[in-house]
Formats: sequence, C-alpha cells, structure tokens
Amino acid sequence: MKANPGKKSWYIPDAYLPSSGLGEKWEGHESVCVLNVGEQDAILTFILYFEDREPITIRDLRLAARSNRHIGMHKPEQLCGVEVPRDVPYGIAVESDQPIIVQYSRLDVTQPNFSLMTTTPYSE
Repeated sequence: MKANPGKKSWYIPDAYLPSSGLGEKWEGHESVCVLNVGEQDAILTFILYFEDREPITIRDLRLAARSNRHIGMHKPEQLCGVEVPRDVPYGIAVESDQPIIVQYSRLDVTQPNFSLMTTTPYSE
C-alpha cells in the first residue's frame, strides 16, 4: 500500500440535508465519511458554500491517525455546534493538514421510497 494515500483538498458540490419525512418517524441525513490511513492525526476544516448566503466555516474537526469517522452534517455536536440548514442546496470544501480519503452519503426520507446516494468527491 502507498505510504500515505489520499489528498488534502476535497470538494462536494452537491450537498443537501433533507428534511425528516413520513411524519418525523425517519430522519433525513447526510455524512462526510473521512479515512486517515496515515500515522499522524489530521485536522479538518469544512467550508459550506451556499447560493444566497455567506459561507460557513467549521474548523478543528479531528480525525485520528489510522482511523475512520462519519461526520453527520445533521449533528451539530459533530460540527463544533454548527447547525446546517435543511432543504438548502450547498457545497462543501474539505481541507486537511494530512492526506485523507473522503466519501459523501445522503439519505433522503422525504418520499415513501427512501433513497441513498453516495459518492467519492473531487480531490486535488
């Protein structure tokens, strides 16, 4: 395996935190899944970009060395207290001080047939 695979910059242009659906029984959610196979802890910054408002910056998210973490965009306690607005399209830039791998997943429960979407974002 490559010594330290991954990138330090990742971009998710199609983020969207859906409402809860079906009488609030199910919670729509999305997660930014991050993997650090390196030997050093990573410090992450998320910048949320919107169509009609200023960006929101979330700093100092930590990812331990040789670990995986699912950061729930629907969980302010995992985002340094930041509450992401629901039902608003936005994009996410993920910056890390160490190379990491990023995946994005969304569960939309607003329709009777739930949909799950996952993708590997663009990196550079």
